Amino acid sequence: MHAMQYELTLPADYDTAIIRARVARIGHLLDDWEGLGLKAYLLRERGQYGSPVNQYAPFYLWNTVEGMNAFLWGGAFQGLSNDFGRPSVRQWSGVAYEDGGGVGSVARFAVRRRQLVAEGVELAEVMADAVGETERLAGTDGAVLAAAAVDTSRWELVHFSLWEHDAPKADGDLFPVLHLSPGRGRLPRGRQW
Repeated sequence: MHAMQYELTLPADYDTAIIRARVARIGHLLDDWEGLGLKAYLLRERGQYGSPVNQYAPFYLWNTVEGMNAFLWGGAFQGLSNDFGRPSVRQWSGVAYEDGGGVGSVARFAVRRRQLVAEGVELAEVMADAVGETERLAGTDGAVLAAAAVDTSRWELVHFSLWEHDAPKADGDLFPVLHLSPGRGRLPRGRQW
């Protein structure tokens, strides 16, 4: 599993209805993308759910690198780059994935938490803790799924979870989900190593 996200931070007075209309118009195009586990179309709006900014920030879980690369180099990503400029794309290697009790339910909100991996810690212990946190989040009422991944260039963990409701029991940035593309790649459950 591979995680990927880019963020488009928009002006404070930006009409976010433009993003909503864009997702309504083209979001379904990735619903069957080969190698995609899922794409959550996320939009934070300034002043809502504690967000300080307007931000479009899709989050992806890929089952294959080939699917991710086909998206990035094969033209699908080019449309976004043409419309908004090419954003920096963050990538993380998978650590863990679990379906939640709400799997199959409509994912209404996402929580993303990034945390640095401290220097000098035992990496196996940190990753085992991330697996445990993924399992805990997935077992929480209202969770649709939970995942953890690590960026080894920055030594940063990302915890990502989807929820049926707007009061998840998870720390991090809260994003309403505009659309969820399920993709065609089955994400492997459990520890990813």
